[in-house]
Amino acid sequence: MKEIIINGGKTLSGNISIGGAKNSVVALIPAALLSSDICNINKVPNISDKDALIDILNILNVKTNFENTSVTIDSTNLKNTIIPEDLSQKLRASYYFMGVLLAKFKHVEMYFPGGCNIGTRPIDLHLKGFEALGAKISHNEKTHIYTLDAQELIGTRIKLDFASVGATINIMFAACLASGTTILENAAKEIEIINIADFLNNMGAKIKGAGTSTITIEGVKKLKGATIDVIPDRIEAGTYLMIGAMIGDNLSVCGIEPSQLKALFDKFDDMGIKYKISDDKVTISKCNNILPINIKTLVYPGFPTDLGQPISVLLTQANGTSYFEETIWENRMQHVKYLNMMGANIKLQDNTHSIINGPTKLKGCHINATDLRGGAALVMAGLIAEGTTTISNIEYILRGYENLINKLSKVGADIKIIDV
Repeated sequence: MKEIIINGGKTLSGNISIGGAKNSVVALIPAALLSSDICNINKVPNISDKDALIDILNILNVKTNFENTSVTIDSTNLKNTIIPEDLSQKLRASYYFMGVLLAKFKHVEMYFPGGCNIGTRPIDLHLKGFEALGAKISHNEKTHIYTLDAQELIGTRIKLDFASVGATINIMFAACLASGTTILENAAKEIEIINIADFLNNMGAKIKGAGTSTITIEGVKKLKGATIDVIPDRIEAGTYLMIGAMIGDNLSVCGIEPSQLKALFDKFDDMGIKYKISDDKVTISKCNNILPINIKTLVYPGFPTDLGQPISVLLTQANGTSYFEETIWENRMQHVKYLNMMGANIKLQDNTHSIINGPTKLKGCHINATDLRGGAALVMAGLIAEGTTTISNIEYILRGYENLINKLSKVGADIKIIDV
C-alpha cells in the first residue's frame, strides 16, 4: 500500500510536459493485435493501465519491447486465450480485446471488465454491435464469462443508442476485418477515436468519418504493421491548468494541442481566468477573482466528464455559487465527501447534481481516492490546502497520470509517495 503526502500552499511555476493520452493508448495497444505483423506505438504514457495491458499481451503470447516511451508489439504468434479475471478487472479497457479477438478468431471468452466504480458501466452497446455484425453471445452468470462466436462477421448499419466511446472503438475493431461495409451512426466523436482510426488506417483499414457522428468501415481481409504516435492527454493537461489557475505563477503546460481543450478554455473565459496560448504550450497564473459558473458534462465536444471532478475543486475557490451536473456517469460524486472534510461547501442534490459554494479555505487531512479522476481532484485539493494532506488508495490515480509526483515536484509542489 502506498499513500501520497502533500504539504499544501506552495506556488507552482515552471514547465510541466504532458504525456500521451490514457484514453487513446488503452485502445491503441489492443488495436495492434489486429495486425498480422509488428506495430510501433510512440509517446506511450508511463501509467499503470499501460502496465496492465502489457500483462494481458503476455497472456496472449504477444511480444513487447519498450524503449523509452515507445513500444514495439509483435502479435505474429497471438493466441486466443481467456484473459484471467484479475487482469480483466484491473481496467475498463480490457473490453477492447473483445472486438480485437472476435475480429481475428471469430471466438472470444472474456470476463466482465473492471476499472473505476463511477457507475454501472454496462457493455450492452458493445454486445449489440457485435451481434449486429453476426456474433452470437452468451453469458454465464456464475463465472461472469461472456462467450462470443461468429461463423463470419458481416458489415451492416449500426446505430448506437448513446454515443459511447468504448462501443464506437470496439465496433470499429470488429468491423475492420468483417466482410462488407459497416456504417456506424451516432458514433462518439472524441479526438481519441481519430487517433485510433488513424492507426488502423495506417495498418491498411478503410475507415472514414472518425471524429464525426457517422463512421464508415469497409472491411479488409488482413492488416499490416504500422506506427502511430499517441496524441497528448487533454485530461492530464486540463488538470494541471486548473491547478495553475489556483496556485500557479507562470505555470506552463507543454506538449499539448490547445484546440483539444476548447471546452475547458470556454469555461476559463466564463470564470475570468486568464491564460496564454503559444503553439503547443499554455501558460497560466493564479486567478484572484474566480467567477462562479454552471457546468454540465457532455459527450465531445462538450465539457468532458473526466474533468468534472477536477473542476469541482476549482469551483470551491470561486466567489459565489456554482452548479454542477454530471450527465455521463451516475456515481462521480464520491470525492465530494472528502472535499467537504477538507472544508469545502458542496451540497449534493443527488448522485449527479451538486451546488458548490465558494470561496472556501481547505485544510489538509487524511482522505481516500475512490476513482481515477476523483483522486486527481483530491490531489488538487491537497495542493491548495493549508497543512498536510494524506491520500490513500492512490492506485486509482496512478492509472492515468504519468509521473505525477515528479512533474508536480519539479514545479514546486511538496508532494511525495510513501509506503505504508
